[in-house]
Order: sequence, then C-alpha cells, then structure tokens
Amino acid sequence: MQIESKLPDVGVTIFTKMSKMANEYGAINLAQGFPDFPVSPKLIDRVHHYMQQGMNQYAPMPGVPILREAIATKTEHCYGWKPNIDSEITVTCGAIEAINSAVTALIHTGDEVIIMDPAYDAYEPIINLQGAKAIGVPLRQPDYSIDWSAVSEQITEKTRMIMINSPHNPSGATISAHDLEALERITSGTGIMVLSDEVYEHIVFDGEAHQSVLRSEALRARSIVTSSFGKTFHATGWRMGYLIAPSTLMTEIRKVHQYNTFTIHTATQYSIADYLKKPDHYESVAPMYQKKRDFFLKVMDSSRFKPVPSQGTYFQLMDYSAISDKGDVAFSEWMTKEVGVATIPMSVFYQDKQDNKVLRFCFAKNEETLEAAAEKLCEL
Repeated sequence: MQIESKLPDVGVTIFTKMSKMANEYGAINLAQGFPDFPVSPKLIDRVHHYMQQGMNQYAPMPGVPILREAIATKTEHCYGWKPNIDSEITVTCGAIEAINSAVTALIHTGDEVIIMDPAYDAYEPIINLQGAKAIGVPLRQPDYSIDWSAVSEQITEKTRMIMINSPHNPSGATISAHDLEALERITSGTGIMVLSDEVYEHIVFDGEAHQSVLRSEALRARSIVTSSFGKTFHATGWRMGYLIAPSTLMTEIRKVHQYNTFTIHTATQYSIADYLKKPDHYESVAPMYQKKRDFFLKVMDSSRFKPVPSQGTYFQLMDYSAISDKGDVAFSEWMTKEVGVATIPMSVFYQDKQDNKVLRFCFAKNEETLEAAAEKLCEL
C-alpha cells in the first residue's frame, strides 16, 4: 500500500532517540526532560484518596469544576486576573495536547504562524498538519532574546498566529515586561492570535517574576496560554495540563479537544485541585530548581564546557567548542556511547538545523545523578 505521508520529514523525536541510546549504553540520561526524584507523597496520597472515593469515571469535558476554580484562583494570585471557569479554562492531556488542539482549531490551510527559532520541536509539525506554514524568526545570540523588529518584518496578510515560549525550551531564556509591550504593540489592531507556551512558568530563577501574557488586558484578549502541572509538580508521566483563552477562542478549541482526548484522568484532577490550595506547593518549585542549576554549574566548573546562562526551565545549555569540532548530533551520540552521558543537540530545534556546538542538559535530577554525570564530563 502506498501512503503519502503528511509529515515526510519527521521521524522519531530526538528525545526518544537519545533516551533509547542512553538505555542501550547505560548512560546517565540528561537528555529527555524528566525528573529522577519522586512526586510529593501528599499529592500521590490525594490521587489514591479520590480513586478510593470512586472518582474513576469520565470527568466533564472541560475539566472538573473544582480544578478549574483552583486554576482561576492561582491565575489571579500569580497574574492579577481571574479567568472565567466555565468559558475560559480547559484541562488537557498535557500542554502538548493544548497546543495541538488550539492550532488545529484556529489555524487554516495557507495560514502562516510565526515561531521563534530555535523552537520546541513539536510546534512546526503541528502547524504543518493544518496545511499552514511555520515562519521561524531567529532568536538573538548569545542570550536567545526575541528580535521584535525581525518579527514585525515577517508579518504578512497570511499571518494568523505568533507563538512564544517563556521560559524557553530549549535555551532557558525568559521574556521581559518590555517583550510583552512589544508583542502588544505589533499585534494591536490586527487579527493575529498569540499562543503563549508557559509550561515552565513556575521555574524562573534569580528572583525574577514570570512575565505571562495574562498580565496584559490587551494580550489576553487575543491569547491562548498553555500550562503544565506535569512540569510544575515534576510528574511528567501524568500528562496533566490546561489552557486559558477568551471564550470566543475556547469555544473553537473545545470542539477539537472533545474529539481529541475528551477528558483527563478524574482522580488526578481532584487531587491537583486540593494541592493548589497552598501556593507554596508551586511557589517553592523555582528555588528548588535554582539550587539544582547552581549545583550542576558548580560541579561542571572545572570542565571545558562553557555554560550559557539559564534564566528558567530545568535545562542548561553548554558550548562544547573547546572540546571537539564534531557536529552536535555526532558529538551527543559519541558522548552517550563513549562518555556515558546523554544530552540533546541544539541543532534539532532549528528550522535550518544550524550547528553552534551547543548541547542541552537537563538538571532536573538528584545531586548524585548530576555529580556522577559531571565527573564523566569533566574528564573531556
């Protein structure tokens, strides 16, 4: 049977590939972004509690009301604005389902979507599946900041959406209040929507506040914001996320969501609603990860890797140009096989696959894991 692929240039993701190699060669996996320390026992106990209470059948399609209320309260606490729980919040199967459902619902054949380059590798395939085109705007080097003049130059009559991601995966860069002002300015008076991927919103370092588009009345009127409980509560396998959007956009997004995943694990929704009642449960996450970032940088200090500042997420970029002139894909594969540490090559996140001799390391690990990896890396 001859099949015409909708994604002819897409294979197995780099995360799957590098994790598989890490398993095959017994390497320490600093590639895929998952923590190797446990989820809070309190949160697990709440899931168990609600399963025993019989919360094991379908939840309402948008999410259980008590969780949507908790999300609205958290949003108001963090950003000074409370979304409507009935029409502006939907619980999703992770943030990636939220992004997929939003793009599928709102982007049409022939549309253009501006993304920042490098970008999380799922964005472009999701856009391509709609018959639309992803227009990559290069982030400035070396700080991975957004060049808003370059963004403005790429806006055409076909531009339907601008996608931003802060804190940024893969670089760890964050946007500022000035960035929000620039985004508001260039979208004012247009029909351009904003999709803001904010899954690492609670992992921002050095005392800085996360700059959500929800802080701006003008931006939230045209924006879809995606968030992740899996990232915040280091439970990535639970696939728990949500999105916030104006009711006019949410109506269309829910049309896709209801035929995509329909609803999300019921007992987990109730448990997270309970867990969100204490802001410390999400406000303590950034200091915990900053401690891990700083520890990783300390144990890597004697290496020949050059760190690129990480302002958020649980990723640290490292320049290896002083060590090897191999391409980043080849070097990351060699490190996995010969050194015993798996990482992610940065070139896979670029549309043109540019290679700047930079690797992405995940430091969402126990100190013992990070120290063991650093011992190997410092020998290079």
